[in-house]
Amino acid sequence: MDLALLRTFVTVHRAGSFTRAAALLGLSQPAVTSQIRTLERQLGRPLFLRQARGVTPTTIGDELAHKAAPHLDALVEIAEGAPDDGSSLRTLHLVGPPEFTAERALPALTRLTGEDGKGFALRASFGTAEEGLEGLAAGHHDLAISTARPRGPLLTATPLCDEEHVLVAAPQWAERISPGTLRLKGPVLLENLPVVEVHESLPFVSRYWASVFDSRPAASGTVVVPDLRAVLSCAIAGAGLAVLPRYLSASALARGEITALYEPAVPPLRTYFLTARTGSLAMPHIARAHEWLLRAANDWS
Repeated sequence: MDLALLRTFVTVHRAGSFTRAAALLGLSQPAVTSQIRTLERQLGRPLFLRQARGVTPTTIGDELAHKAAPHLDALVEIAEGAPDDGSSLRTLHLVGPPEFTAERALPALTRLTGEDGKGFALRASFGTAEEGLEGLAAGHHDLAISTARPRGPLLTATPLCDEEHVLVAAPQWAERISPGTLRLKGPVLLENLPVVEVHESLPFVSRYWASVFDSRPAASGTVVVPDLRAVLSCAIAGAGLAVLPRYLSASALARGEITALYEPAVPPLRTYFLTARTGSLAMPHIARAHEWLLRAANDWS
């Protein structure tokens, strides 16, 4: 069986589309379609079901991808990597959300990269959960940190840590609302407070309201900025209330720059997953980074 055909097949399986696979492979869409048809003729079975948007693998297609993908990844790693003579570092490509990656993952991994020259070179990029997992599946990254657990056999996810969310505001806003009154009257007391968020849809505030108050927020975003570190800075400056990860806001809370408006008995949590392509943990540098991040996460609270 032609390895080029298998590589095209795995790329289509990961991308879910002949068009996206063609872009990733640097081929034309007709060339990709022709290669898949050739492979299907050789196997005597259909590998994909064509749909209006993209393709869906058949059972045979899923089984073939699960068997072939780890070996193809290893061959690509060998072909594109430098000879493993112990004198050169392997490069680890990591993707994750900007705040968590910058504040937690990168400090942990950069300590590992400097370990007596036995570490690895590190390349990090930021992206949403969907972007990170798509890039990982397409082979652009080695590890992805994501708040979404991937489906299917081609990606393997391990729970990394839980992130607690806290409702905060600058002291001048907090002085207007006592936790006891808020507990008694509920979120109606917060309706007139400005809100700082990362998106117009208020993902953090909405999740907090649903979990703690069993309701939806009535306010809209007064300040919207797509970085939680910027949300924290705006909250400290008095722009309004915000829902932030406790690890990110802990220092500002300790200094009194912001105040927790409410401390529910069961705080809202969000789980992070550390994800790799199935089979890629056989590569030593990816396995070391994976193990190191899991070990570091034991100290994250």
